[in-house]
Amino acid sequence: MLESPVGRVRAAGFVEGISALVLFFVAMPLKYAPPAGSETALLGKEVVFYVGAVHGALFIAYALVTFLAWGQGALRFPHVAMAAVASIVPFGPFVIDRRLKAVERQQPDTAEVHG
Repeated sequence: MLESPVGRVRAAGFVEGISALVLFFVAMPLKYAPPAGSETALLGKEVVFYVGAVHGALFIAYALVTFLAWGQGALRFPHVAMAAVASIVPFGPFVIDRRLKAVERQQPDTAEVHG
């Protein structure tokens, strides 16, 4: 998967998608579900800060990898736009993975090109 530009986009999307789910379904409920000011809510506030920072970095990495793949000619603009929309929708990177996998399969094998 990591051998091709589109494979790297798929991998980055997967990791970014997992981090979004952890943020939305673990960290944020830990912060907002308990009574305000409780120890659990204060812990949740700290967890959201750190998980949010990691998610933000992974979001930027996903965007960077996507734009690099586009710059290398491995993705067309509609795929970049699709990845951009998917990055802000929960489960989005997982939904578009099938389409990106099809794009990846249509490209020449990197071993044949470089080897």
